[in-house]
Amino acid sequence: MRVDSNQLKNFLEDSEFIIKDELDKAFEEAQKRKVYLGNLLLEKKLISNIDLKKMHAYILGIPFVDLEKKEIPKKTLQIISELVAKKNNVIVFKKDGNALRVAMLNPNDIKIIDYLKKKTGFEIIPCLTTENSLNQALKQYKKSLQAEFGEIINEDVDDKSDQKELKKIAEDLPIIKIVDTLLEHAILQSASDIHIEPDEKEVRARYRIDGILHDAMTLPKQVMFGIVARIKVLSNLKLDEHRIPQDGRFKIEIDEKRISFRVSILPVFAGEKIVMRVLDDSAKGLSLENLGLENEAKKRVKRAIDQPNGIFLVTGPTGSGKTTTLYTILGMLNTPKVNISTIEDPIEYQISRINQTQVKSKVGMTFATGLRALLRQDPDVIMVGEIRDKETMKISLNAAMTGHLVLSTLHTNSAAAAIPRMSDMDAESFLIASTINTVVAQRLVRKICPECIEEYKLTKNEIDELKDRIDFDYVLSSLKKNNENLSKEISQAKTIEELKFFRGKGCKACNNEGYKGRVGIYEVLEISEGVKKLISQNAISSEIEKKAVEEGMNTMIVDGFAKIFTGKTSLEEVLRVTKE
Repeated sequence: MRVDSNQLKNFLEDSEFIIKDELDKAFEEAQKRKVYLGNLLLEKKLISNIDLKKMHAYILGIPFVDLEKKEIPKKTLQIISELVAKKNNVIVFKKDGNALRVAMLNPNDIKIIDYLKKKTGFEIIPCLTTENSLNQALKQYKKSLQAEFGEIINEDVDDKSDQKELKKIAEDLPIIKIVDTLLEHAILQSASDIHIEPDEKEVRARYRIDGILHDAMTLPKQVMFGIVARIKVLSNLKLDEHRIPQDGRFKIEIDEKRISFRVSILPVFAGEKIVMRVLDDSAKGLSLENLGLENEAKKRVKRAIDQPNGIFLVTGPTGSGKTTTLYTILGMLNTPKVNISTIEDPIEYQISRINQTQVKSKVGMTFATGLRALLRQDPDVIMVGEIRDKETMKISLNAAMTGHLVLSTLHTNSAAAAIPRMSDMDAESFLIASTINTVVAQRLVRKICPECIEEYKLTKNEIDELKDRIDFDYVLSSLKKNNENLSKEISQAKTIEELKFFRGKGCKACNNEGYKGRVGIYEVLEISEGVKKLISQNAISSEIEKKAVEEGMNTMIVDGFAKIFTGKTSLEEVLRVTKE
């Protein structure tokens, strides 16, 4: 239940909180602009946010609480974790016998109330609060954390090589708390990677969020030895080995979520650098639409994976989402009637009913030897994590020719560039033409935050500056030619000046970044008869791309603009990842 404009107006009239004439004018304007009366009153500064929330609480019959200057007991605060509190905008501020008073921005959220009741075992009394009040209260988590960090800041931890001493340090309570906090905050902020980097005098922790690195925490240098030891214990790595790189993996369960961390430890000048990839094992499978494949591109991918044999390639630089695309396709193909086997380095996610093999070069288990063995396992679909060498390429081509659907990745900048790359690995052009079904090239762009999105138009000066990098006429004509369900505005536009662009202003929901989440931009090269002919003639990549565009392929820049004009991403993001 929410307070609508009519309910608020009636209450304000009865309470005489606002002069009637001003209230009537504001109500009339709110109806014309189709906005909520309360938001308009805030905009006109006729009411404060705290007074508005108090009125909402009174109308709904829910207690109101202001926590801005309230100190919450540590034991009460920690009844629910910081992760749950921040993610759901709730905080426990008082314990009354068998009931917990919980401050919320949305006290009618039955789902989170039931979750808290089940998790804590207490009755839940929801209370309405303001955003500022909640943010101030949430800062108390950090205060208690900093107090715990203070216990070890002044401790001297000398470099030790004795395994027993190292294990003792790793099991020290403050060190465990620091590592747990780094992991929890990474999950809370939806980070994909955690970087822990030693400098001469301090330790820097950074999170990669939506593809961009952000500073997360700085700690004194003396805790680095304990952090490294703790992560080595979790990952089952050698504690007293500091000279060579080590790779490991561990899992944790936090608030009913299973999270895997893939760990890489590398010796550097100031100590050992740790990078951990964060993988949500409990995440639901993605769809092609979730990835950003739309219209003709989606149809082309579906046609390719419906083939009983051939090679389906995904290309792009490291971190462009290639593996996620392949896992999504494996999820679509994963039925009881199909035998799917993979050879990967590393295995990112474990998937039920799929036979996944890890590359181990030290013992001779390479992509090539693993793939050769897989062919004796009667597979219908094979995924090769990456085609890195001539031998793996040769076996993949042979597998595709003998009735298997092969999925794999290559490191190239465009879909068409995959063809000469395969030729460089000594693949015969006639074999490439006869076995490749489709090549997908992709990049990841950040999505504009829906809470602070705003529209604008490019000025003439901005368009003139960009003309050397972008052929706007080509982009516009390609959009009209190759995309279904175009808006009337785009289909009727004659110049780029007529079209709206979008950006994020920055708000609390996106930590003032203006972006939240990522989506892919793609080009999907379908190997048609015309393209096959060019491949057989050893055509260069630009000729292949030109032919594919003539046959309806959108280049990545065009797909990027399709997402720009629908408000999914910004011009700056598309230019950043395509290097146009």
